Amino acid sequence: MSHTFSLLLYHIVFSTQHRASYIDPDLRDEIYPYITGVAQNEKASVLAVGGMPDHVHLLVRLKPTGSVADFLRSVKANSSRWVHERADPPRRFGWQEGYGAFTVSESSAGKVCRYINRQEEHHRQRSFEEEWVDLLKRHNVEFDPADPFGERRPVRP
Repeated sequence: MSHTFSLLLYHIVFSTQHRASYIDPDLRDEIYPYITGVAQNEKASVLAVGGMPDHVHLLVRLKPTGSVADFLRSVKANSSRWVHERADPPRRFGWQEGYGAFTVSESSAGKVCRYINRQEEHHRQRSFEEEWVDLLKRHNVEFDPADPFGERRPVRP
């Protein structure tokens, strides 16, 4: 076979630094399209983008030649820099280091898009932590229930 054929869909979730509510409605209306533009520069397709003031969900189609980690590094670095450059007066903003990335089948893509587009409605009933733990469990990701965000670092002797 002389060509590569792939369909790699990822539901990606990442948070603002310390899960602070940095993404107000004005910023949201500008940063989501900006993130979509960064993704396009990375040769990715954004099928859905949504979130809350403290986190973002993406459903993206990535090329097999790149990695999720490299894609997210570019999205976070470029969007963070963009927020800082355009803010007058300067505003506090940053992304938390980690993220969640979950594979999605083509048959589930519509359901995931609806879920992402209805984040505000969804979070009237569930906290981000409840949502996060549910995602980890649903995708059989091992985690420490006492530290679901993996924020506690082991203490070195």
